[in-house]
Amino acid sequence: MYTEKVMDHFQNPRNVGEIENASGTGTVGNAKCGDIMRIYLDIDDNQVIRDVKFKTFGCGAAVATSSMATEMVKGKTVQEAMEVTNKAVMEALDGLPPVKVHCSLLAEEAIHAALWDYAEKNGITIEGLEKPKSDISEHDEDEEY
Repeated sequence: MYTEKVMDHFQNPRNVGEIENASGTGTVGNAKCGDIMRIYLDIDDNQVIRDVKFKTFGCGAAVATSSMATEMVKGKTVQEAMEVTNKAVMEALDGLPPVKVHCSLLAEEAIHAALWDYAEKNGITIEGLEKPKSDISEHDEDEEY
């Protein structure tokens, strides 16, 4: 059912924890399944993500997508982090079962929420970034999970 990469990131998650005084923090959830994901970003003066941590309450796929998403944005610029989509996270994990695709959406939205927080704190605009939704089930009302 799950790929080896999903199982590896679930059993050995990378970047778990929190960052005190984070440059940006984003929390999103899915009321339909109960998953909650929080991502912390430490961004330097050149808008490079120096460090990233996450805390996730949810299923194995939610933990795995959080872990993979943090790996994908670490060391990247803010603009490069914007390019990390749920599809990219799923591909990096060699796929997810259809009923778990929403977990990758949570990962993308949590990154965007943390970037939004960073932009708000610094009075900047990040190209392509929209105000995040706190509940991703608002995102795709007609999709079943």
